[in-house]
Amino acid sequence: MINLEQITKIVESCGVSLYDTEVASEFDKKIFRIYISSKEGIGLDKCEEISRILSPIFDLEPPLEGEYFFEVSSPGIERKLIKPEHFAASIGEKVKLKLNDKEKMVGVLEAYENGVVSVRIDNDVRRIPLESIEKARTYFEW
Repeated sequence: MINLEQITKIVESCGVSLYDTEVASEFDKKIFRIYISSKEGIGLDKCEEISRILSPIFDLEPPLEGEYFFEVSSPGIERKLIKPEHFAASIGEKVKLKLNDKEKMVGVLEAYENGVVSVRIDNDVRRIPLESIEKARTYFEW
């Protein structure tokens, strides 16, 4: 079975970064989804390129047991922030947070350092430890 480190190397050899992976279940179908990102953005051509490279590899070394579908996608304009590197890469962007105590907030991610997120809300900067955050995502005001 192929591992995450091998997938990461293959994706990076194509000039983009592996943002995240997920296993989803939709309409009783298992989906192995890879999210890729780059500073320049991700187009359909890049998703297709990585899919064409990984599909035959997954035929020989599947990432999951059993039957599944495989997708390559951009994490989107409003992407989940899960890993410390997601927060570090999103500094300067608007974010939406839901804390463990159910408090919700929207602000600009000012900094990420040593497991603490700094978010500017109006003229105030809140420092929030990662373990206090239930959900986080970048936020685009339409």
